[in-house]
Amino acid sequence: MKKDIHPKYGQTKITCHCGSVIETGSTSKDITVEICSKCHPFFTGKQKLVDTAGRIERFRKKYEKFQKAQA
Repeated sequence: MKKDIHPKYGQTKITCHCGSVIETGSTSKDITVEICSKCHPFFTGKQKLVDTAGRIERFRKKYEKFQKAQA
């Protein structure tokens, strides 16, 4: 193994937006994530409401001119 070419590996903290902190080893310092196993719907069994109607309306509005040009 060559010397001085590998990144430094050390202890780091992974912080989730829900407040959960996980200590692990990594080459990065202080990692922040949006979702973890303590707040992910698959692990908690709770579903979060997703605004799909808003997405569809934005998509239709964005491509409305393109559809009119084809007609």
